[in-house]
Order: sequence, then structure tokens, then C-alpha cells
Amino acid sequence: MTNHRESKGTPRNNHGNLKSTYNHIDHKKTDTLIFALGGLGEIGKNMYCIEHEDEILIIDAGVRFPEENLLGVDYVIPDYDYLVKNKSKKKTLIITHGHEDHIGGIPFLLKTVEGIHKIYAGRFAISLINRKLEERKMLRSVKLIEINAQSSIKTKHFTVGFFNTVHSIPDSLGILINTPNGRIVATGDFKFDLTPVGTNADYQVMAYIGQIGVTLLMSDSTNSGVEDFSISEKKVADMIMEITRQTTGRMIVATFASNVHRVAQILDAAVSCGRKVIIFGRSMENVVAIGRKTGTIKLSDKHFLTPEQLNSTPAGKICIVCTGSQGEPLAALSRIAAGTHRFIKLIPGDTVVFSSSPIPGNTASVNQVVNKLFRAGANVLTKSVLTNLHTTGHASQEEQKLMLQLIKPKYFMPVHGEYKMLKQHKETAMETGIPEENIFTCANGDVLIMRKEQVFQSKYRINADDIYVDGNDISGVSTAVLKDRKILSDNGLVSVIVAIDSMENKILCKPVIVSRGFVFIKDSHGLLKEAEQIVYNALKQKMEQRTTFSELKNTIRGSLEPFLYNMTHRNPIVIPVILNSKAAMAAMQQARTNKTHGHTSKKAKTTLSDSK
Repeated sequence: MTNHRESKGTPRNNHGNLKSTYNHIDHKKTDTLIFALGGLGEIGKNMYCIEHEDEILIIDAGVRFPEENLLGVDYVIPDYDYLVKNKSKKKTLIITHGHEDHIGGIPFLLKTVEGIHKIYAGRFAISLINRKLEERKMLRSVKLIEINAQSSIKTKHFTVGFFNTVHSIPDSLGILINTPNGRIVATGDFKFDLTPVGTNADYQVMAYIGQIGVTLLMSDSTNSGVEDFSISEKKVADMIMEITRQTTGRMIVATFASNVHRVAQILDAAVSCGRKVIIFGRSMENVVAIGRKTGTIKLSDKHFLTPEQLNSTPAGKICIVCTGSQGEPLAALSRIAAGTHRFIKLIPGDTVVFSSSPIPGNTASVNQVVNKLFRAGANVLTKSVLTNLHTTGHASQEEQKLMLQLIKPKYFMPVHGEYKMLKQHKETAMETGIPEENIFTCANGDVLIMRKEQVFQSKYRINADDIYVDGNDISGVSTAVLKDRKILSDNGLVSVIVAIDSMENKILCKPVIVSRGFVFIKDSHGLLKEAEQIVYNALKQKMEQRTTFSELKNTIRGSLEPFLYNMTHRNPIVIPVILNSKAAMAAMQQARTNKTHGHTSKKAKTTLSDSK
């Protein structure tokens, strides 16, 4: 990148394999650059950037929720280092819709990157972002500007327009970006539903955009492997209404809190059938509150129950809407199933409805919850070929083809999906007539160059690593901790204990090596003895002149790590422990003396600490 210092190594694809150098070019100052910091090769942390000279347009700022192997991690966010380094460039943040994988990273982005003073988003997304920033006392740091399909944003180099799309959350928008080098369309998450709940998609606007000419389309790939059209949300509404009408006892419904239209349908069906509603789960409570405020959910206070009213309300008049459709251990439904919920105890005759499908990887946890519900005597209904209890919010293959036919792009970049999904979307695009050489299946950090309505792959890449967040920490410490845990689990730990006399600058005895999780000590006695000798020789040579504790630790690691790898092909964490023996003995003696007098001096504590 001009005036930037990104890695200039050979470009690689999502699997780390070398890419063809065809079409990989240097860029000029007048080029428009397109790249993703998140959202490619994964589901989540969507963040796409369009850069021209001294401006960067950012589309979405999401998080990804950690996989099971990332214990102790709350969120995964993109590495914002590139945006930090380019602090002099004006940045504009535009949000397509209010799901966490598109807005969850906003607080972390604002904390890390300077110069983001405005966020443009639809009405519902604004409400969600507002609450998120309010919780972190960050509302004063940025201005939230509401947009809709009629809005227009004009900056120095970009003119941005919008069109309505259908998704599982209100006010979902597609984006048209006019740049000095061509037009870009970013669909955001979308599907085509001919009988939608809520606002319909702007078919005529999309067709018009296709007629005036689009250089590059960036389109949602999540359901690239699903054939045909997805079922309409109206069919799900009809099924929920039928089940609500037929259920005689209490009804407990679990769904995604983020699927606001579905939540609204469940509440409407309950009230239509004479039931009162109670909400459990923090995220569900937040979404229902915002839905009522924005008018998506049209129920008054009289239709809601408090926990104290549950026991005095007939079972056939209750509908409980809760989180936990994915088997999350701490969610309301999991606690209900386990019998640990504060207000709800399952009774025979309860009907539990899963208005969702398990996300890949969650099937086992969902099945555990379902089994517990059955054991408690509940009747459990899940999505099947007989029950249309859920439909996706993402376009399947036929809907993706329709978007491609409406927009008619010259070049295509599939986004928002694992590598397999991006690849399948590429094949779908080729079926609609886009040449293979005009389709870019990129990884996070790959840079596309748009020049005079032509698109090329750049030689350069931007650092786009994952950053692990523990609580609100975005310093990268959590990332380092996770890497250490991984090394410990794979390779173990080796501790080297060395006693020295710093006054005389000499080693008092040979180092002692202690191993945990690296090798079986009884079978590796010779290896460890040889390792001790190698460390001893390296330290002896180092201490022929004056040195520091830090240099001694580096000497231990530098001599031991290559030897252990050559002998075992494993890289354990090496922890040097240097005992300055005479000082340690004196400190210990002082500590004992002070203990006899009932106190420990600060000086003794400090000396002991230093001796470690």
C-alpha cells in the first residue's frame, strides 16, 4: 500500500496456499481499494473497507462468538491496526443492520481507532447501538445518524445511497457506493421473501441500479450451499399460530432474540389466542423493549406478565418467550430444563417450541436440553419437514442468483461466509454468466484494486488477524494468553532453575530442568541431562563478561529451545527461573527473624521478590 507498511510477502489464499501471480498488481494513488478486516472465511465479525486516497468507508463492525476451544474468550474482533496506522484518513462507519456480527465490535472500534465521529444506521440498529454505547458510557464519543432507503451520504470521494432488503431484523439495508473508479453494491445480509413480515425489498431500485451499471457486487454467502428458495416468514407465522391455538397448557417458546420479526409473530399469536406473555433472558428483554419502542412489536403493558403473576395465572393463558434456542448453558431455557430457573419449574403438559435451527456446532448442546425437557414431562416441538417452525434470514442459491441478475455486476466478490460458502457462491455467480476471472474469492486482508471500472488483485495484504476479547479487554493480552494455552496443551512446559551469585558473576551449580506435559521424565532422563549441560555451557560463556538477568533468560531460551525442537520436534514454553542465591538466603533469614517478632519488613519482601 502506498505509504503503508503492510506485509509484502507472496499472496496466499484462505488455506495459506500460494496464489497465482496473475492479475496481482501494484496500485496507484488514484485507485480505490476494497478489503475485509473480518467476514471472509468465517461467519461473523463482518467489517468491509473501501479506501480512496485520504478516506476510508467502513461497512459494519461486528464480532464473532468464540468456538468451544476458545475457553475464557467472550468475543473475537478484527485487528484494527491498519485503521489505527491510518489515523490521518477520514473514516465513515455505515451499518447495514443491527445483528451482533455487524454491530457488536463498535465499542471496541471506537476505543481503538481515532476519527470515527459519526455512525450511520437504520432505525432499529440505532436503538441497539445506542443501548450498547450507553452501557459502556460511550454515547458522547460519537454521533448516531439514522438512515433509510431514501437517505444519501456525500463525502469528499464517495456518494452513498441505500435500498431496503428483507432479513430477520427490521430496517435492513443494502448499500450503493459511488467511487471515483466505479460503483460498488454491498447487499448486507438479505433474502428474498415474496410475502415478508415487515418492509418488502426494493426490487425496482435494485433493478434500476443494475441498469445504470455496477462495477463490483459484494454479496452475502451464508446459505450458498442451500438449494431453491427459503420458505417465507409468513409460513412460520401460520405454523406458530396453529401450535399456539392447539396447545392447552403453558407454552414456552425459544428463538433467536435477534430475530425481531419472529419474536413479534410469537407475541401476536399468543395474544390472539388469549394468552399473556412473559419474557426471560437479558438479550430477549432488550430486543422486546426496543421493538416496542420502535413500533415493530405492538403490544401494550396489559399483555405482559410479571414473574410474581405466573403462579396465579392459569397454565393455558401463559406464553413464555425466552433465550436458549442454541442450548447455551446459562440461557433461560437451559436453566428451565435443568430445574434451576428462579421462576419457572417444568410441569407435565408444558409445550416447549424451538422456533430455530441449531447453528452448526450447537447440535449436541441443543439435544442435551431437548432430552432434559422430555425427561421433565414436557412436549417438545422442533423444526422438521412437518413443522415450518423456522426459516433462515439469508439468501439460498436461487435468491443469490436473483440478486446477481438484478444488480448485473461486472465483477463479483462473495462475502460473509466460510471458505466453502464463498466458493459455492462463486460457482452460483458463474452460472449467471459472470466470467470466472471476474470473481474474487478473497481472505481477510486481501486487497482488491478498482481502477477506471476495472478490478484487480493487489500484491499487498493487510494484517487481519483475530483479536480475542476477555471482558472488555482489547489490548491483545487475551490473544497472547490463548496462544500460550494452545502451546501448553500441545507441547507442555519446561522450567529451568539456575542459581547464580551476581556479585561474583558466576554460576553456583548446574541448572535443574523441570518438565510438565512435555516428555515422560523417566524415559527422558538422558535428554534432560544433556539439556542441562547445554544451558550450563551457554550461561558459563555468557557470564564471562558482566550481564543482566534479562540477557541470562534470553540465553537460556536461545540455547534450550532449538535443542529441544531438534530432539523432539516440539516447542514447549520455556520458563527460566534465576535464583540470586546469596541474596535469597539473606532475605529468607530476614523473613524468619521478622516472623518471630510478628511482622515482615517491606525490605525483606522486596528482596525475596527480586530473588525470584
